[in-house]
Amino acid sequence: MSVLRDDTSSPTADEPLADHARPIASMRRVLPPDWDGQVDQFAIVKLDGGGVVRGWNLGAELIKGYTADEIVGQHFSRFYRAEDQHRGLPDQLLAAAQRDGHVEDTGWRVRKDGSEFWARVTISAIRSDSGQVLGFVKIVRDLTSEKQAADEQAALQRTFAHDLLSPVTALRGYIDLLADELPADHRLIRLAEEAGDHLVAMAQALLTESNSPVERGRRGVTLDLVVRGAVALVLPGDAPDRAVYGQMDAVPVVGDVLGLRRAVANVLENAAKYSDDVIRIQVYETDEGATVSVSDRGRGIHPDDLGAVLDEGKRGRLADPRDGGSGIGLASVRQIVQDHGGTVRISSELGVGTTVTLTIPRADGEVSWSE
Repeated sequence: MSVLRDDTSSPTADEPLADHARPIASMRRVLPPDWDGQVDQFAIVKLDGGGVVRGWNLGAELIKGYTADEIVGQHFSRFYRAEDQHRGLPDQLLAAAQRDGHVEDTGWRVRKDGSEFWARVTISAIRSDSGQVLGFVKIVRDLTSEKQAADEQAALQRTFAHDLLSPVTALRGYIDLLADELPADHRLIRLAEEAGDHLVAMAQALLTESNSPVERGRRGVTLDLVVRGAVALVLPGDAPDRAVYGQMDAVPVVGDVLGLRRAVANVLENAAKYSDDVIRIQVYETDEGATVSVSDRGRGIHPDDLGAVLDEGKRGRLADPRDGGSGIGLASVRQIVQDHGGTVRISSELGVGTTVTLTIPRADGEVSWSE
């Protein structure tokens, strides 16, 4: 098994540097040999190709609680909760990093004393000149305080949404009463009904958004049903003409069903917004888990924007102000999928279309399915 080594030696005068190696060599001359040991705000963990810890900095000791002597030589899966270990999340992340070069994940991790903290993790594969994976570098940041602040904000949002929903629902009822007094299909009543329905949906979405996955509850469902529900939500009248179903497997998953449906709905809304042609939808199973694929034939995304459009507030350079939107839809999709231990991938070709793929772990056989 190849072991990730920390080589801080400099080339000799007889060994010319390749262009790509010159910045690294310059850094080595400036930074002390133990520079990573002096970084205490981030955990920097070096893993070999099998996920065994081979390097451990001061930040890792402060965040995770282990000294280097206690953890070097142990498998990094011990930092994950038992349920995450059971569904193979650590190995899935290493496989994704090996395939894509790096992988990001946000979720709960476990300290030496058993306490949990909310972490943002990036795992990058380190390769030899021939492309062989020598190991991985794992960078971890403790975001527990930020999550606590976000949870408090969500509680305020939940209260507001709850208080808003009651009068909005009452208003929709008053419109129904007015409709009984006016001619059928009265234009103003129809517009008021549509506006009322939209307000109710917004209030319900705000209430759902403010609930954490734990509060919403996770239950068993097949992913094809989640996707069909999202299509009915986004394209209720256009579905027969716009939505084309390909492979639609009943892959079992466990999760926040409303959240997953909203994630798929956000992807569908983008596909419908940026294309006028059919939208192809598939559900199938891969080695990584249950997968949803949504493909459109729209304008596409500029190659330089593919890495940024999942960030909150970021929109591609081809976005038109008349399209609407604020750049939070795909960021919300990524957060929901990451909350389920999954990944989001986007492939696009200008003028040809875009495919968004969401993958979450498949449920095991011990699930009690919801009706």
